[in-house]
Amino acid sequence: MAFSSASKDSDDPFSLYMSEVKAIEKADAVLTSSQQIDRLNRPGSKYFNLNPYDVLQVDPEDDLNEVKKKYRKLSILVHPDKNQQDSERAKKAFDAVKKAWETLNKEETRKECLGVVEDAKNRLELQLKAKRKKQKKEGNVSQIPEDNEITYALELHKETCKLFADLAIVRQEMEMREMNERKRQRQFEIEAEEKAKLQKEWNKNYEESREGRISSWQNFKKGSGKKRKAASNPMKSFRPPKVKMEER
Repeated sequence: MAFSSASKDSDDPFSLYMSEVKAIEKADAVLTSSQQIDRLNRPGSKYFNLNPYDVLQVDPEDDLNEVKKKYRKLSILVHPDKNQQDSERAKKAFDAVKKAWETLNKEETRKECLGVVEDAKNRLELQLKAKRKKQKKEGNVSQIPEDNEITYALELHKETCKLFADLAIVRQEMEMREMNERKRQRQFEIEAEEKAKLQKEWNKNYEESREGRISSWQNFKKGSGKKRKAASNPMKSFRPPKVKMEER
């Protein structure tokens, strides 16, 4: 690690110790089915399982073929069919393993994950730089706990998980906005369809009643013409009263 103060010489005690630690971690990386199920269901797993490297117990620098091998081993260990006595938690663990592999197997999302790790390193380095500066200003030693390789790795792991969680929140917010936009657009389409339907129905009724309106208008015009003709020659319709003969 960049912040280790120990020598990289193979005879250095710290280097030997780290080699032993890594060997133990590699040997215990797979563990048993129940241990892996416990790990992937531990408190805060919803948060930690957002980090695909943490789920598969691989390093960002690992070759994709190595990641695939680890995925296959883990998926077999935690498969619900193999853990029917604990199928519910096994399914949750299996889903986490599957999702982590799908994320790292795609080139686009794998590059995105590598970017998250790089951002975590940069952020941590800025934090450590500020920490050293503060200690120096206060007259303390310039070394900090994160100069230890193990402590640094733990801090980097925490920062990486935090960034993956932040990324998940951003994605969730984007999906929510997109969903609301789709709902709004669909509501607009429904209203437009309803409006078009009403307009079509109105046009249909209008056309169907058109002939009746024309016929009524023509009848009205004919009736009005007769009245006007009778009014222009009033004597034609005038009838004189009958004369009653006088009786004697």
